[in-house]
Amino acid sequence: MITRMSSLFLRTLREDPADAEVPSHKLLVRAGYIRRVAPGIYSWLPLGLKVLRNIEAVVREEMDAIGAQELAFPALLPREPYEITNRWTEYGDSLFRLKDRKDADMLLGPTHEEMFTWAVKDLYSSYKDFPVTLYQIQTKYRDEERPRAGILRGREFVMKDSYSFDMSDEGLEASYQAHRKAYQRIFDRLGVKYAICAATSGAMGGSASEEFLAISENGEDTFVSATEGNYAANVEAVVTQPGVEQPIDGQPEAVVHETPGAVTIAALVDWAQSADLDVTAADTLKCLAVKVRQPGEDWELTGVLLPGDREADMKRLEASFEPAEVELLSEEDFAKYPFLVKGFIGPRALQENDVRVLADPRVVSGTRWITGADARDKHAVDMVCGRDFTIDAYIEVAEIREGDPAPEGMGTLTLERGIEIGHIFQLGRKYTTAMDVQILDQNGKTAIPTMGSYGIGVSRLVAVLAEQMHDNKGLVWPAEVAPFQVHIAVANKDAAAGEAAESLAASLSNAGIDVLFDDRPKVSPGVKFKDAELLGMPLVVILGRSFADGNVEIRIRGGETLEIAYDSALAKVQELLG
Repeated sequence: MITRMSSLFLRTLREDPADAEVPSHKLLVRAGYIRRVAPGIYSWLPLGLKVLRNIEAVVREEMDAIGAQELAFPALLPREPYEITNRWTEYGDSLFRLKDRKDADMLLGPTHEEMFTWAVKDLYSSYKDFPVTLYQIQTKYRDEERPRAGILRGREFVMKDSYSFDMSDEGLEASYQAHRKAYQRIFDRLGVKYAICAATSGAMGGSASEEFLAISENGEDTFVSATEGNYAANVEAVVTQPGVEQPIDGQPEAVVHETPGAVTIAALVDWAQSADLDVTAADTLKCLAVKVRQPGEDWELTGVLLPGDREADMKRLEASFEPAEVELLSEEDFAKYPFLVKGFIGPRALQENDVRVLADPRVVSGTRWITGADARDKHAVDMVCGRDFTIDAYIEVAEIREGDPAPEGMGTLTLERGIEIGHIFQLGRKYTTAMDVQILDQNGKTAIPTMGSYGIGVSRLVAVLAEQMHDNKGLVWPAEVAPFQVHIAVANKDAAAGEAAESLAASLSNAGIDVLFDDRPKVSPGVKFKDAELLGMPLVVILGRSFADGNVEIRIRGGETLEIAYDSALAKVQELLG
């Protein structure tokens, strides 16, 4: 197929869009692949749509290869199934809610576990129908509070979601592994640099969960890798190595001291050292006051304890409480609880007022701390866990640092940034139980099938490839997904060069190669070259000055430039494309 630049619906830009922060956003807009409609909402222009469809084709091939069957649910959905699983409430403000003319509640689908489960319940009744894996590639909607980075984090996006249904846990494991391998093939074919990380399940629920993260300095997610072994995990899923318990007997009694102005950990350490106490920030204990709200319930005051040398990581905090919401207390909240003295909160007042106390795993029995004494300008020294205060449960909230110990003796942790491109879950029976899916087993008794859920951010992959595959001149698409495999440009006013370009384009097209032909008659060679670099096709064939000698240039985008005989161009292009 030949597409001519003279008729292509395209305008390239020389300046970055004002709202663009990351390379993919800048380049995809400048190169005319996408166009902003509203915050977090973009139109796919012809070139961008071709890339999107090419990625979809790769995903489809690999999903079909594991026996998954494609269907398509509507994006406009009724409230009822999401009410059954409580996600009408759990999704909170991120759900697009609306009403039809009869005042019935509707939503725009953020994800479709309920619909897939309903379909299986409606059509299947015997164990003989299982296992089954269903998938769709469809637009999803989430009302992101802060959409950013173009199509990396939008309010409307294209996603492949698939769901496996098995009658046994062993079957679920097999389905999960089949998807895991399919995802690896998909991302390998696309040429994405990625890591497979242990992850939390979040609002999805379920047990086993892994995230595929594209490695990128502009990624919103932080993940860790072990210096020894193959451990990798999303930072929200990192499990802190617990502290070493100490004997309580023989520990000094806790003493309250005047600590004027010590409202920060740094000020507290300065006070302690001036009082000849041999302590660091790691010997102090932060007491965070937060409020937690389970779906459909009221806010509950909760205390969170962590070592003073660590900051609270809000992503880890939120992941630990999901599907509940969690927020730090506001000034208005503090006014409701006079026993909370801001800057001097300690675990004693929390327990005396029946507030649930959660703690970092380092805060174990027998460990000794300096912490707030629940009175202004006062701290308690030698507060011992298990004697002076107790822990109701442990929670992952403290920041993860480069050099922290990795699990199971696999050295230390290194930190990297990534963009989530895929997530696989072993959901188990959460949704099939909630929706009462009853299947007759081999013994004629009713049984509940178990589910897996597997997502890929298809539209996000367009941006991920742009993030990983560009240079200072423009995009550098891999041949598997590029809008066109070859870009031909005539940089010669000789009519013979134009005729030769037409003939070469036809020969390439007849050979099954998609060609973008820059046939614009009044555009300078310099502009053509800049556009070719910006658009990023894998191969650019230039008919320029050397054509007088019977030669053409083949520029491998992001690589070397070859000068070969015109008559050899077709064969060389086929060779380079493999």
